[in-house]
Amino acid sequence: MRLNISFVMIGKIIGGKSFAGCVRYVVEKQGAEILFGEGIRLEDTAKITKDFNMQRLLNPDLEKAVAHISLNFSNKDDEQLDNENMLELAKEYLEKMNIRATQFLVVRHKDAKHPHCHIIYNRVNNKGKTISDSFQLRKNVAVCREMTLKHGLHISEGKSKVNRLALKGTDRAKYLIHDVVKEAIRSSKNWEEFEKQLMKNDIEIRFKYAGQTDKVQGISFKMGEYTFKGSEIDRSLSFGKLDKTFEINLAADHAVRKEWVTPEQSRSLVTELLKAVADNKPTESLLEMLLEPAYNITPDPHLFKRKKIGQDQSQGMSR
Repeated sequence: MRLNISFVMIGKIIGGKSFAGCVRYVVEKQGAEILFGEGIRLEDTAKITKDFNMQRLLNPDLEKAVAHISLNFSNKDDEQLDNENMLELAKEYLEKMNIRATQFLVVRHKDAKHPHCHIIYNRVNNKGKTISDSFQLRKNVAVCREMTLKHGLHISEGKSKVNRLALKGTDRAKYLIHDVVKEAIRSSKNWEEFEKQLMKNDIEIRFKYAGQTDKVQGISFKMGEYTFKGSEIDRSLSFGKLDKTFEINLAADHAVRKEWVTPEQSRSLVTELLKAVADNKPTESLLEMLLEPAYNITPDPHLFKRKKIGQDQSQGMSR
């Protein structure tokens, strides 16, 4: 799920298996400008890819060695973000995220209104050890907030304007969960990916069911001793709205694979879906157009099977 909103500095983290595809996307984008490369040759995409893959061989058992981060800034920061400053921010971000002693590539893109750059790094470090991705989303949120305040970058209205560093206890936990959950949504295509992203950051999903049925009525998020219902954190995090988001993501994902649907048609249908959801209008007909039976893939049913929950799990859920 791509970002196309106005924001404070945000890092979008994407894991992957293929350096070739990631490097091509980042380097060969129209207007792309390579700012820096550590431990790799920068002559062309073939050499960049070969160098990443050579180091990857030091740890052949690591399936997802490719790490891709998109650092996005508000368009109000454009004047202060020349290439030199953007590169320094990218390097500082990697250092604060404990991504050290490994190959990385920084490329600036100019295909959006807001300034942004892409970082590709090798999760196999220079000694063949794995760079951990545990708690990465939570750490990413904290680092981006810290750097936004430190460098005087633009802070947009709403929850992002709240100074997380000044919060304590329940409020701090609520905003931390909010930021991690929002980032997980951007990095997930479905419920399964969403749940895995949150589990990596020690956040647990809990569902509320209707009576003794398997019908989900609500959702809450638990981190440590704190549990909040979705709508208590943000109105967009109720079960119904999250389910609709992943339903649209699923439809969009399958639509682009269908030979008879062009990218323009797919984007148009998804735009209509998003507008229909925002206006609380029916979406069934649009979903049918995107999810032709032959291509339809049903989300894993185990995600919504009734779980045994204690009394503490049945409270504080959103509808």
